[in-house]
Amino acid sequence: MPELKQVVGAAIVDDLGRPQSLLAARRTAPEAFAGMWEFPGGKVEPGESCEAALHRELAEELGIEVVLGTEVAGPLDQGWPLNPKAAMRVWLVQVKTGEPLPLQDHDELRWVPLRSGALAELPWIPADLPIVTAVLQAAAQPAAGSASSDPLAPYPGAVQDIGGN
Repeated sequence: MPELKQVVGAAIVDDLGRPQSLLAARRTAPEAFAGMWEFPGGKVEPGESCEAALHRELAEELGIEVVLGTEVAGPLDQGWPLNPKAAMRVWLVQVKTGEPLPLQDHDELRWVPLRSGALAELPWIPADLPIVTAVLQAAAQPAAGSASSDPLAPYPGAVQDIGGN
């Protein structure tokens, strides 16, 4: 079986230590996926590591730098099957610098509470649906050695739009 095209994606959470919300991104193209939600990311370039590609893609698409947390392992060596020719590796990540903005490929970004059921209500790209389930499971496990936010700090429980049309 030929090797699949490698894609990377980010499950951007508000806090790697105690994730409460996930940043979902709404696609603008291709037409078949326009208006559907996904994990931001993109293709790995020749000679580029998956981690470097993820940092590059998030800088290009959202204007942010991130800290990588744990990988959300998929059923394949190359991660999660997207189609017969591509697979995606996904990491939990936290924004280090910048404010996420829909600069490329997306028209809206939305922070969605992890425990509200709101993630399931979004129309996700079909290949991302099993990843959403795995991200919810991974987010429920505290990340070893990651910085946790103040447990007494207030946290909005509602969906929060942060840009778009």
